Amino acid sequence: MTENEQLLTSVADKARNVRPWGWTSLPEPVDAATLARAEAALGFPLPPLLADLYLRIADGGFGPEYGLLPLLDSPPAGEPATVTQYLANRESGREDPDWPWPEGVLPISHWGCAMYACVDCRSPQATVLLFEPNADDTDQAWYVDAPSLKEWLRVWLDGTGWYEETNEDAEQTPWADFRIRTAATAPAS
Repeated sequence: MTENEQLLTSVADKARNVRPWGWTSLPEPVDAATLARAEAALGFPLPPLLADLYLRIADGGFGPEYGLLPLLDSPPAGEPATVTQYLANRESGREDPDWPWPEGVLPISHWGCAMYACVDCRSPQATVLLFEPNADDTDQAWYVDAPSLKEWLRVWLDGTGWYEETNEDAEQTPWADFRIRTAATAPAS
């Protein structure tokens, strides 16, 4: 069994047994046609591991805190699906250039208080970023949550994330590429 297969098996086991806030049951996985529609709407492919989570485990409803958002349909708590949220964030960034949303940065999980875990679909390792919009400006709103989606999932499985009570004082590393990735939409100084 490959490392990814072992990880997917562990995630599936925990997903079957642990419900995040607002989810009463684990949804069915998406089919290939739904994934294709989502990627067409986004204009880019999902990283393979993220696609496998949706195709093989469930259409959201598992993971840390509020869990992964569904791909195209709204979850029980009424939060927009990941594709809808990404498109809304990109549009909002065009309307307010002081708060640009980077292309290819897909919100996958809501933390509450408008904070999101996001996967950088343009990075080879699928870096997971934390968007914390309660900062004074966008340069202080983006952090690296995990260097890869694999690591983010392992941290959740191990119960060692910054969001755990025992780790809530953990410092986040600012995302150094934010201004580079939003240079075309960044406001002039």
